[in-house]
Amino acid sequence: MAAPQRGQMPLMNTFYAFPASAAQTAVAVVYLLWLLKNNLIVFIVSFALCLISRHNRQPAGHWREPAAMKASLHWALSLFASPLLAGLLGMLPVLAYAESEPLQEIRIAVPDLSVVATHSGGGLVDVVRDQQLFEKALAEQGIKVQWNFFKGAGPAINEAFANGQVDLAYLGDLAAIVGKANGLDTRLLSATARDIKLYLGVLPDSGISSLAELKGKRVGIFRGTAAQLSFDAALVSQGLTEKDLKVINLDFTAATSALVAKQIDATWGASNLTALRARGLVDIPLTTKDLNGAGSIQSVLVGDGAFVDAHPDIVERLLAAQKIAEQWVSDEANKAAYINLVATLSGYPATILQSDLSEEKLGQLFQTQLDAPFLRKLDSSIKLASQQRLIRKPFNTADWVYKSALLSQNP
Repeated sequence: MAAPQRGQMPLMNTFYAFPASAAQTAVAVVYLLWLLKNNLIVFIVSFALCLISRHNRQPAGHWREPAAMKASLHWALSLFASPLLAGLLGMLPVLAYAESEPLQEIRIAVPDLSVVATHSGGGLVDVVRDQQLFEKALAEQGIKVQWNFFKGAGPAINEAFANGQVDLAYLGDLAAIVGKANGLDTRLLSATARDIKLYLGVLPDSGISSLAELKGKRVGIFRGTAAQLSFDAALVSQGLTEKDLKVINLDFTAATSALVAKQIDATWGASNLTALRARGLVDIPLTTKDLNGAGSIQSVLVGDGAFVDAHPDIVERLLAAQKIAEQWVSDEANKAAYINLVATLSGYPATILQSDLSEEKLGQLFQTQLDAPFLRKLDSSIKLASQQRLIRKPFNTADWVYKSALLSQNP
C-alpha cells in the first residue's frame, strides 16, 4: 500500500504538524481523557486538532512554516474560550464521574489505630461501622461501602487520594491540611472529633517532667500526622520548636517500642502510651490538658472533590447517617458500650480507655458540626503548619469547606 501524502494524512498523523512539545501535550491530554471514558471531551479535543490540521494545510498539500503553525495553534485554542467549551472543560471531573458506570461502591479510608488483627479508627468511625449506618443508608441503591484501614495513617491516605483510590477519608487535622495544601482537591465535610488530648511519654525515672526538659533529647514523632502538629503546638506554647530537640520520625508502634528499648527519650501519643503506663513501662508527666488545650487534635471527614460534586445526594445521606452515630455516642448511657466496642476493635484494654475518657463528655468530643469555633481552630492549625514549614501554601477553611454541608449543619 502506498504511503499517504502529507496532505492526506489521517487524524493521528496531524500531530506531526505541531512542535514536538505541543504534540506530546495533546497526546497526553487525549489519552488522559480516554482513561476517564469522557467521550464528549475527547470529541472536542479531536475536533480542535482537525481544525488545526485543516487550517495549516496549503492548497498544494504542503504545511505552514513554524511561525504560521504557532499562530494556527493559538487560533484553534481560542475556540475553547467560548463559554460553552470552557464550561465543559471546567466540568471535566464531574463529567468523568457522571459518564462512567453507575456508582456501585464508596471507598472510605481510615487511619488504623488497632494493635490486633481487627481494625479501629476510634471515635465515630467504629460506631458507624459497627452499626452499619452507611451500608443501611445506601442499601436501597445497592451501593457497597468499602472500608480501607491504613497503618501508614494520614500520609498513606493522602497518597491514596492522589492515586484516585479514595472517595472519603477520616483524618486528623494535619494530614487533611497537608493534602489540601499540596494540591489534593478535597472538600471539608464535617468535624468528627475535637480537642482530643495527647500525652508526653517518657521513661520511668527519667526526671523529665516538662517540655522544656526535652531540649537536646531524642523524641519519636510520627511525622505528617496530627500528632506532629499537636506536638509542635505544644512546643510553641512553651517557647520551643522541633529544632530544640532531636526529632526522629517513627510511627506510633515503632515509637513506643523504641521508648521501651531506651532508644529514644520520649514520644508524643495517645492510648498507646496509657496502655504502656498501665504496665509500668512509661511515665506520662503531662498531657495537652495541662497545657490549657495547646496541642489538642481536631479530626475531620473529607471527600474527593470530584466525587462530592458528582454525588451530593450520596454525601448528604452519609452525613445524616453519621449524625445517628453522633447522637448514639452522645448518650451517656452508651458510654460503657462505646468503650467496650473500641477496646474490642483496637485491642486496647477497656480499663485503659475508661481511664482515658473518664472526664470526657463524648457528646462534646464527637460533635460533627462545622461551627465557627471548630473552623477557627482549623484555621489556627493551618497557620501553625505554615509557620512550622509543614506546608508551603496556607489557605482558609472558607475555601475548603463543603458549602452544602455547612448550610445543613448551620441553618
